[in-house]
Amino acid sequence: MTAVSPELLRRFDVPGPRYTSYPTADRFVEAFGQDDYVLALEQRRAGTGAKALPLSLYVHIPFCESLCYYCACNKIITKHHDRADVYLRYLSREIDLHTAHCGTGQVVSQLHLGGGSPTFLSDDGLRELMAMLKRSFTLAPGGEYSIEVDPRTVDASRLAVLAELGFNRLSFGVQDFDPEVQKAVHRIQPAEQVFSLVESARALGFESINVDLIYGLPRQTPESFDRTLAQVVQLRPDRIALYAYAHLPERFKPQRRIVPAELPMGGAKVSMLSRSLDAFMAAGYVYVGMDHFALPDDALAVAKRQGRLHRNFQGYSTQPDCDLIGLGVSAIGRVGATYSQNAKTLDEYYDFLNQGRLPVVRGLALTRDDLVRRAVIMALMCQGELLFEPLEQAWLIDFRRYFAAEIESLEEMADQGLVQIRPDGIAVTAMGWFFVRGIAMVFDRYLQADRNRARFSRII
Repeated sequence: MTAVSPELLRRFDVPGPRYTSYPTADRFVEAFGQDDYVLALEQRRAGTGAKALPLSLYVHIPFCESLCYYCACNKIITKHHDRADVYLRYLSREIDLHTAHCGTGQVVSQLHLGGGSPTFLSDDGLRELMAMLKRSFTLAPGGEYSIEVDPRTVDASRLAVLAELGFNRLSFGVQDFDPEVQKAVHRIQPAEQVFSLVESARALGFESINVDLIYGLPRQTPESFDRTLAQVVQLRPDRIALYAYAHLPERFKPQRRIVPAELPMGGAKVSMLSRSLDAFMAAGYVYVGMDHFALPDDALAVAKRQGRLHRNFQGYSTQPDCDLIGLGVSAIGRVGATYSQNAKTLDEYYDFLNQGRLPVVRGLALTRDDLVRRAVIMALMCQGELLFEPLEQAWLIDFRRYFAAEIESLEEMADQGLVQIRPDGIAVTAMGWFFVRGIAMVFDRYLQADRNRARFSRII
């Protein structure tokens, strides 16, 4: 990272998608609704279209007790926990509507609870939710069952309940251990609390523990972030997600409470990223890609080594190419060659379910070109390599002819040492991994036609 020159940053550190899907969610259209989604579910049930694809579930729990100023998630700030009881009743209706169309007992090999703060739910609420899911789906033995945890909302006994319910992976939201940074973003959680929780989680036998960090927050400096990095290395989670803070106050109202003058400048952000890479790799972590690190024996690092890495709406995953059913307000799903998203407000979400309708408000039916480009972008984002022949055989195309303009556009990146364009394919270099989103953007037909990228975060 220290070899990234200011010139490289100026030319290639541009706003762009994170490519948890292609096409990206901003391309979803309201013309896609419940009827289109039901057709995809019924095709899955009939074994056509999405035949034999594994199934993943995502459940969105939107509630948080307090507001974190950096947050860009769909959340509802409340201390009234009875609102979660109402929400669970509506989730039950949504699950029933799904099984009416795709059948009961479908095998699920991956489950993720996100938010908001899923641990806003009480122990009884979590038990109720898991009972609902187990009534309608079959959770496969040995599957990946994960939940996002706000350290301020749990203790050792609550972690024991999560283990009892079948969760085997935890993700702790840390962001930064520095007290001044925590004050600036309105999220106070002492390091000792996180260390104690991780120790308890290990004693309970959780298979993988992830820690989320953010660089570029107000009052952060490279030196203060060094202290956080040292603490995280000492904590030694199985996985680390290191995100760049994207300050977009015109889109996300909570960010308007952040003082712009307290944000670190671009050079300081690059320094934080560089020092993070040095610290984690010196500590033995594998750089999985973009913003993820994992210990060598973690399933994510193993998947990277074996070329089995995938991306879904939660980021990098070991799960094979699969269907994803999204449950809850604003949840995004993928079934067959379609994407869908639920209503973004509770009132609208509840209203759909009161009418006995699935709460899908927008989505997309992918074209053949979308599917070809998705295969290209995911190969670059996950494997860092794209071989022409397998794609040509799978999609019956001449790659160099089909993507002639894109290959020409990559020449500048090749000249800068970010990619290698070979006779048999395209490979991302070690330096290119820092700009892999920009490399993928070359193949994004929608983005090339629409140069308004201000809605995206910057690559670095």
